[in-house]
Amino acid sequence: MSLIVQKFGGTSVADTDKIRAAARKAVRAQQQGHQVVMVVSAMGKNTDVLVSLASEMSETPPAREMDMLLSTGEQVSVALVAMAIHGMGAKAVSLTGGQIGIRTDNSFTKARIQSISTARIERLLDEGNIVIAAGFQGIDEDLNITTLGRGGSDTTAVALAAVLGAETCEIYTDVDGVYTTDPRVLPEARHVGVISYDEMLELASLGAGVMHSRSIEFAKKFGVPIHVRSSFSDTEGTMIVAEPESASASVCGAALTRDEARITVLGVPDVPGTSLEIFSAISDRKIAVDMIVQNIGNDGRTDISFTVQHSDLESTLQAVSAAATQLGAVGITHDDQVSKVSVVGLGMAVQTGVAHKMFRALADAGVNIQMITTGEIKISVLVSRDQASNALRAVHQVFKLMDQPAERKSWAQIRAERHEKADVNTLVARLQSDALEELTLTGIDVMPNQARVTLRGVPDTPGIAADMFESVSEAGVFIDMIVQGIDGEDGRTSVSMTIPEKDLDTCLEVAKSLMKRHGLRDVQGGEGIAKVTVSGIGLRSHTNVGTIMFRALAGADINVQMINTSELQVNTVIDGKKAQIGRERLSAAFQEALR
Repeated sequence: MSLIVQKFGGTSVADTDKIRAAARKAVRAQQQGHQVVMVVSAMGKNTDVLVSLASEMSETPPAREMDMLLSTGEQVSVALVAMAIHGMGAKAVSLTGGQIGIRTDNSFTKARIQSISTARIERLLDEGNIVIAAGFQGIDEDLNITTLGRGGSDTTAVALAAVLGAETCEIYTDVDGVYTTDPRVLPEARHVGVISYDEMLELASLGAGVMHSRSIEFAKKFGVPIHVRSSFSDTEGTMIVAEPESASASVCGAALTRDEARITVLGVPDVPGTSLEIFSAISDRKIAVDMIVQNIGNDGRTDISFTVQHSDLESTLQAVSAAATQLGAVGITHDDQVSKVSVVGLGMAVQTGVAHKMFRALADAGVNIQMITTGEIKISVLVSRDQASNALRAVHQVFKLMDQPAERKSWAQIRAERHEKADVNTLVARLQSDALEELTLTGIDVMPNQARVTLRGVPDTPGIAADMFESVSEAGVFIDMIVQGIDGEDGRTSVSMTIPEKDLDTCLEVAKSLMKRHGLRDVQGGEGIAKVTVSGIGLRSHTNVGTIMFRALAGADINVQMINTSELQVNTVIDGKKAQIGRERLSAAFQEALR
């Protein structure tokens, strides 16, 4: 008998009528021959009410007591759902996270799952019960109740689907699937039938609100198919699996992260260990850093810019101020009126021209780009918040995301063609691990024989980035990494790109013509560099990844010249002569971290 996991979010169990509707879906699935595990969130705004009560008691309530309090919301929901199922003549048992056997670490309010005991659930299922599990919670080794943080019920559902070997994990929500962008912002957004784990992982971290990135990490690691469906209709929804909907499309979706904040540490010494000091201070506060741009140094100093969620700005500034003082940095600036606009697609990995097409669309819309980072399947730009919606619309239109791809596959087609690609032994080993949510590396790679070109003092004017990358592309030069960051305090920026070493002279000629055309301060080039890439699952959500990397490189006296990040990769540019030792040090560091 097949098993499915059904997760119902807060809006799906907001009142007794919706609870009964959710219960009917579970009973119907059982009547169709499935064993059913439901994962349920707190009712509607119940969690907000509990948070408000806590704030009346204390301005800074203890994290342990917050978890004790917040976990009660899900306990109310699961009990009511079980009662509704009993009222329909079926059998059901509700369980808290602790009763299930979900063991976590002791990071209150942000706990990570270490193991799940399946014996009790399997026994109850075999007895004919629908099992209703409280999402968002577990217990640590001292039996303290812990909560999993934002998106915790999604994570619970996918984790249970993984350990129970479920056929699929159905996520019921107030939308009918994944769209090419947020339809509340752009009504022309198109519904997507199938999306890959990697694409969804990037979109989830970039502001797409349907799924949280931790749950997608779990699904990718253990090969769990996720079916995002509406709680209020029987429409098909969206399947999240390993394969994309279309192999021919360069971009599958666009995302807007509206409430970002940018911090720039000015004039830090361009020596090994600088990045370690800054990002370890942030990591110690469990703050997730998003865009990171460290550009090429000048006169022995460099600027490092990065973004965090607006809500983390004050805490981040406190952490960075101490590190900047210790390093002897010139100063710190920040901007809390910025937003991030991104495009994502597996097709970017094999198709050229995506970046300058995006930049031209933004220029034509009069949108100025403040920062740029690129990944293998993602391009993100930082823009002024008042231009964010226009920027999103511009990129959505230029990639024709409102139109169906010429070639697209349904989930039924993918399932019919599918061959089991995962190494079964590897999956079993992961499931038996004592830390299910541990960071999982998929590779540490070196790209040698690279060069970089840096354009300094780029005016704060729309269209220059588009002109730059169109000109370089027309010269036949393939661009790999692109980073754009703040260049001093006069509003100008600095843009660096990595290219094959053989194309350095050609690219420098183009750059010098751009300098004359746009009044840039300077153009610099350098060869003999290498890109070192760490790829894996959980690179962003594990906030200590950067610290591990920078400590390993600093320990080998290796200076980081450039950085860019994505959900799937962290790329650093270093001296090509030290690339191999850098790779060895990183391999050793992450092997130790994963033990």
